[in-house]
Amino acid sequence: MAIRVLIADDQELVRTGFQMILDAQPDMEVVAAVADGADAVSEARRLRPDVCLLDIRMPRLDGLEATRALAGPGVENPMRVVIVTTFDLDEYVYGALRAGATGFLLKDSGPTLLVEAVKAAAGGESLVSPSVTVRLLRHLSGPRRSPAPLPEPLTDRELDVVRLVARGRTNQEVAAELFVSLSTVKTHLGSIFTKLGTRNRVEIAAWAWESGVVS
Repeated sequence: MAIRVLIADDQELVRTGFQMILDAQPDMEVVAAVADGADAVSEARRLRPDVCLLDIRMPRLDGLEATRALAGPGVENPMRVVIVTTFDLDEYVYGALRAGATGFLLKDSGPTLLVEAVKAAAGGESLVSPSVTVRLLRHLSGPRRSPAPLPEPLTDRELDVVRLVARGRTNQEVAAELFVSLSTVKTHLGSIFTKLGTRNRVEIAAWAWESGVVS
């Protein structure tokens, strides 16, 4: 079954380019391409796509508010949102990650990364390239501080997983680097989600950079 995708970007050239790339994939289908955040929210709620690709800066409703409406805390059946941004301009994309986005990529990342990001989101993963993670989360997290005490602290192994997630590693890559099974990684992630109160891998990465667990 094809991965159904919604695209929201106020630049027609970007929308058209993304749609051409994704529709050319045998397992993807663009079900809507809209020019602002308000239409993105209404069409996403109507069509229930598997993945929503949202720009940050859009008229009527920006990507941050649209993400919060579709995937934010308290949203029943949250959707999978991938933020597409221009790093140098969108310093508030960190807020979008906190609002529930499962991943992000730069507009000039190229077609391969775009396709991979959509597939990752549809599969419950988040694609955050290591270089973008370092540049963006370090830039936005501000001065490092000691991690706030957790009700139940992370184990050493869970911290290892957090550090790798924060550097954009997939579950398979984490398993390979730590010499453990994929199921073990998933078990650690489940525990980490609970202890940190996070809902996805991007929030884990944000916490790690914000608290100085990685540098």
